[in-house]
Formats: sequence, C-alpha cells, structure tokens
Amino acid sequence: MADTDDFLKLLSTKKKVVALTGAGVSTMSGIPDFRSSDGLYSKKYGKLDVETIVSIEFFRLHPDVFYSWAIPYWFNMEAYKPNIVHKTLKKMEDMGKLSLGIFTQNVDYLHERAGTKKVYPLHGTLERAYCTDCHAFYSYQEIAPIVRKGEVPKCRHCGSVIKPDIVFYGENLDMSLLQRAENAFSNADLVLVLGTSLIVNPAASLPYLSVQKGTDIVIVNKSDTWLDKYAVMHFDDLERFFSQVDSKI
Repeated sequence: MADTDDFLKLLSTKKKVVALTGAGVSTMSGIPDFRSSDGLYSKKYGKLDVETIVSIEFFRLHPDVFYSWAIPYWFNMEAYKPNIVHKTLKKMEDMGKLSLGIFTQNVDYLHERAGTKKVYPLHGTLERAYCTDCHAFYSYQEIAPIVRKGEVPKCRHCGSVIKPDIVFYGENLDMSLLQRAENAFSNADLVLVLGTSLIVNPAASLPYLSVQKGTDIVIVNKSDTWLDKYAVMHFDDLERFFSQVDSKI
C-alpha cells in the first residue's frame, strides 16, 4: 500500500500538477456539504427542499427566502478558516508543485484565503456578488452584513437584487473557465483529486480527460469514486494525508 513518502517521490518527478477539490476539503473547516447523509440536502427549510432554494428560478422569485436560508452556511464565512489541506496546497504552490492550479467545486474561497494564487472556482465564489440588472460587482464583505440583518442586498446604483457569484441550479458554468480546466486536465502530468466523490458534472468528468492521456492520478477521499480504478495511489483520510505531507515538505 502506498504511503505519503511514495506520493512525495512521485510528486518530485512531475512538472505539471493540477488539483480538483470538493466538499470534503471544506467540511474539514466545518462547512456542511450537500450530499452526505447529514448534508444540506437532507434538511428541509420549512417545507422547501434545499435543491429548490438554490435554483435560479426560485432565487429570481424569492431572493428573501434564499438569503434567509443561506445566512448560517454562506454568509457566516468569518467563522470558517483554511485547514491543513488548504495550507499544504499553498505550500505546494509556493514550491512550484501545483503549476496548473486548483480547480475547486467549493464556493467558500478558503483556498484563496490560505494564500493560493491559482484558484479556479468552477461553481463560482461567495467572495463576489453582482447586481442582477446592471451587473455592478460587490464583495462578500459588502453584502454579508446586510444579509445577516435579514435583508436582501440591493444595488446602490439601480436598486435591483444582488446575487452571489455562484452557479445556481439552472445556470451554466463559466465556459471560459471550463475550457481552462479541460486544457489543464488534458495537459497535466499529475492530477490530485481531493475530497470529492466525483458525482457532479461537468467537474466530475474532468479527470477522465487525464485518464485518456494516461496521466498519473492520486485520489484522497473517504468514499469510493468511479475514478479509483484509474488511480496510481488512493488515500482515504484527507487530514492524515495532508498532515503527513505538510510535515515532510
């Protein structure tokens, strides 16, 4: 069975490394995921399913309900801190061992808060928001206090509703960002798949571009994934793995 020494030997031979990170990385910081047995999808908000609340059609009709639901999860980011995964990936980037960057399914911008420069949020980010009419941009720091007061943030220029810059159900991913991801996974010589069960497409299918090229893939995730049979190494404990890696680099 492979250990972190084997991983570091492999890493030392690679020049073009890319990472895909998912909810498992964020849950280590205390942020609830969506799909686990006790995740956000398992809890109703009143009589509403969470999947309904985070759809673009619902947001357009009921932004007040969305923001009320989102306060403890997405507008209390100050309570969550980068963990050992975020911090170690930052060290790897500083060492030149994450040259193609991190493509993340998470919207919490904890990679950025850890100091990582090349972070590409496939599902958007709470760090930014924009007016649904005039498209003026706002920062998380500007709108979070408004949301926590129980109000819907409105544009100071035109008075329209402000929407967080995240991909709701019914919205498409940023195509230029998706193209960047496809290029990175097609050209990488090492792919790290971290804390994701690879269920949500198109992000979940990105590593298959690497499989088709015969690229080495390392998976760190507590549950099985469809990619496991293609991986050269598999670890099931993010905290243990990155704590060991961090102590050795």
